[in-house]
Amino acid sequence: MENQFRVQNMLHSMEQTIVGKREVLEYTLITLLAGGHLLLEDVPGVGKTTLAKALAQTIDCGFTRIQFTPDTLPGDITGLSIYNMQTGKFEYCKGAIVNNIILADEINRTSPKTQASLLEAMEEKQVTVDGVTYSLDRPFMVIATQNPVDFLGTYNLPEAQLDRFMMKISIGYPKAGDEKVMADRFLSKQLGKKLEPVVDGDTVLKMQQEVEQIMICQELVTYTTKIVQETRKDANISLGASPRATLALLRAAQALAYISERDYCIPDDIIRLIQPVLSHRIILSSEARISQAKTATILKSIIAKVQVPVLAGR
Repeated sequence: MENQFRVQNMLHSMEQTIVGKREVLEYTLITLLAGGHLLLEDVPGVGKTTLAKALAQTIDCGFTRIQFTPDTLPGDITGLSIYNMQTGKFEYCKGAIVNNIILADEINRTSPKTQASLLEAMEEKQVTVDGVTYSLDRPFMVIATQNPVDFLGTYNLPEAQLDRFMMKISIGYPKAGDEKVMADRFLSKQLGKKLEPVVDGDTVLKMQQEVEQIMICQELVTYTTKIVQETRKDANISLGASPRATLALLRAAQALAYISERDYCIPDDIIRLIQPVLSHRIILSSEARISQAKTATILKSIIAKVQVPVLAGR
């Protein structure tokens, strides 16, 4: 794969801003290269918005930041038709979603109606305004940030919205040493420097095409489907993962193999991605919530139930 070497350059560029969070950066690039969308959920101030900006600066393509508030309207996102008195026709005025990398900042602070305006764009990479459909530019990726739902003035994202995010991850607080490095870079004015682009949009599209060519054998496909099927049978889960989750897990595994400089997938690719890809797509039963069961623990028990395939020659 001719562009695999560029992944390390992208990671190195983003690490100039995001210190000590290599795994988070890898998940972000996996989501991009797999053609998916990313949901960042964490407490304020840990770098959610900074991560999205770092990715956008690393790629030489369009970037839009949407600050969601309770009064944000669907037309602000998708655009609207405005009557031109000179021509006597309605003309489409592009909304904020018409770009390559979209930062949907604090997405759970806006109303469900406005959240729903993202559904078509995220799934079909198009928007429909007044019955006319407009295709979005490629590459296209939504990076949404949200505060935990128990913070004041937030709305829960509906299941249909959550299911359209390929991954949901948290950045977390930095380690003491990493925070010291961050502080030193801040004081020397290195932390906020704009990153130089490493790749352009056309290169990202080629990388996404190369990801699709990564070999994933039938044993791994069967293993993935069994994992997802188990989420629908588990007594602790009232709503299991959807078929979209199966496809997302397979494509993300191909992207993980790609950034690992392999042209084939292994079981560890699937296992590593189960948590970030499936955790936000399942709903625990009321009994599990009462007993304070953790989604991560339940997913680990499901992984333990399904036999890991042994791939010949790998």
